[in-house]
Amino acid sequence: MRKAEVIEGLRDTWQVFRVMAEFVEGFDEMSKVGGCVSIFGSARTHPDDELYKTTVELGKKLAEAGYGVITGGGPGVMEAGNKGAGDGGSDSVGLAIDLPMEQEANPYCSTLIDFRYFFIRKVMFVKYSEGFVFMPGGFGTMDEMFEVLTLVQTLKIRRIPCVLFGMKFWQGLYDWMEKTMFAEWRHISSEDLNLFHRTDDPDDAVKYIVDFHKRSPTRKGRTIGRGDTREIGKITRPKK
Repeated sequence: MRKAEVIEGLRDTWQVFRVMAEFVEGFDEMSKVGGCVSIFGSARTHPDDELYKTTVELGKKLAEAGYGVITGGGPGVMEAGNKGAGDGGSDSVGLAIDLPMEQEANPYCSTLIDFRYFFIRKVMFVKYSEGFVFMPGGFGTMDEMFEVLTLVQTLKIRRIPCVLFGMKFWQGLYDWMEKTMFAEWRHISSEDLNLFHRTDDPDDAVKYIVDFHKRSPTRKGRTIGRGDTREIGKITRPKK
């Protein structure tokens, strides 16, 4: 075996330990965080954009309903979700990813974890989220949305509330799923189109998630964040 092949083999072996270390750090940090809803969306959304302002409002309403918020920790929609959660007094978690384009973490994360690997980051999103809201976004948002829906569809994870926020943005994709994937090609079932809820209203999105958990016997109460005992749909502060 040539020396270069030996070195490459050692790199592969040590990469296993790097992956393990990232999993351990992620599990350790996220185990300290209470029930959260993940908000996905474009990093390119400007603070002056109406979508940014709506996401801030959504994050705050989720916090007031007793949830923390998890985002990818970057700018745009992610920043807005974290800002809203902080304004609402709840956990504001950022799961950042190291990228060549130098994407800076936003300043509104009360907990920030950096990841090298996308797949480990995705595990953290799925394992520690009580719901998902997919705001308008790009390839990354599409990837995260379809991964979550696939896990629910194939029963790899429990049924969890998923919201597609922005009727105009998602309408074309929904029509394609309904008319092409389902009606024409039969590659999905009609029930698969019910795995998510569509809305333009932050109040409606939060209500859908809250009502979903109220119907689920395994979602009665959660300990959200450090020091705040909260139940789904209301917040109870500990006595001083």
